[in-house]
Amino acid sequence: MERTDDAFVLDARRHGESASIVTLLTLGYGRHAGLVYGGSGNGKSRGVYQPGNRLRVTWRGRLAEQLGHYTSELMVPHAATLLDDPLRLAGLQSACAIAEAALPEREPHSAVFAGFEALLLAMQSEYWATIYVKLEVGLLQELGFGLDLVSCALTGTPDDLAFVSPRTGRAVSRIAAEPYAGKLLKLPGFLVPGGALQEATRQDVLDGLTLTAHFLERHVLAPHNKPLPAARTRFVDRLGDMNTISGS
Repeated sequence: MERTDDAFVLDARRHGESASIVTLLTLGYGRHAGLVYGGSGNGKSRGVYQPGNRLRVTWRGRLAEQLGHYTSELMVPHAATLLDDPLRLAGLQSACAIAEAALPEREPHSAVFAGFEALLLAMQSEYWATIYVKLEVGLLQELGFGLDLVSCALTGTPDDLAFVSPRTGRAVSRIAAEPYAGKLLKLPGFLVPGGALQEATRQDVLDGLTLTAHFLERHVLAPHNKPLPAARTRFVDRLGDMNTISGS
């Protein structure tokens, strides 16, 4: 069997002396692993399979359910463009790790692929971190655990939404939340429909990451006894130490 697809590298692990098992986010088949001969050697292939790189790949296997093996053409070396920007590189690595941990094997999720592509295209903009949070919100939606951020769960109004219920994932307005504020998750304004990305602060991004982490852990990772990936924790820690979300 043989099939060709567009893909982003999520992870590459050494296998034997010089091969690698590479996990890709493919357009047609979602998260899809395969063997790469020479992928962990000293040749040029090693640089191809860096997390975040955009590839054109061909997968071959005798049977569809086999691991099979990949040959690839590097299209966009996203990882290399971020080597001098530790914060953005940490964000890229976190996005790859979350996608690998959360997505089921060989299940198409074209919306996640599009969101991943949007993040990488936004990496050179000052709003990239808000796009990252929106990617995680979209991932939850795609997996069936979408947040309801359109109107207040208690009053039905779309005005002044500022919190989210950690139990239901529904938004709560600032006034309605007053008796329960200590038990609710903060909802940054850029996640509300029509919210302005350019007005987001570093704290807004951190609040968004806390929000998505709660539901990713509860609904997506915990049922499979998986923790939040270490790469995501490092990203949040680095972001928390920065004075701005646009610089490195």
